[in-house]
Amino acid sequence: MRIIKKVAITGPESTGKSRLCRDLALHFNGFCVPEFARAYIDRLSRPYTQEDISAIAKGQLILEQKVVAQAGRMARSPVVFCDTELIVTKVWSLHKYGKCDPWILKQILNNHYDLYLLCDVDLPWEPDPQREHPELRTHFFDWYKRELDQYKFPYRVVKGDGKHRIWNAISFIEPVFP
Repeated sequence: MRIIKKVAITGPESTGKSRLCRDLALHFNGFCVPEFARAYIDRLSRPYTQEDISAIAKGQLILEQKVVAQAGRMARSPVVFCDTELIVTKVWSLHKYGKCDPWILKQILNNHYDLYLLCDVDLPWEPDPQREHPELRTHFFDWYKRELDQYKFPYRVVKGDGKHRIWNAISFIEPVFP
């Protein structure tokens, strides 16, 4: 059976998660699971709701499972990089609605990642219609860090801009996936 390693890329808004996911997949000849929420919210003709956050979490996992299945059919043992994970939906739901779907909480524990990369807020804010809180990035960074510590998930903080950021991430991944 082919062993597939998974890396979750997490962190606040506008911290380079999507770019990092694509760059790492390219560097390691792996796979990138895109952020499901972006396409989902783009299709809405109304503000998103707490029910939408649950639907986004489910869609993210389905998309991830499809990419992992595709990776499993490869001759090599690839790495799958996930541009977000369910702690993001938990934090967002708690921040916006004060509660979180129990299904999300259960799936956080059931969906294993070999490593989490927590993106620091050291990049400039890039405005985007889906981004909401430029002034709260440090608050959210600290919250994600507390969550990762609480769950005792293996993680490293990725800092730097441009090529420094990608090389920083690569330096964390290479020892884990020789």
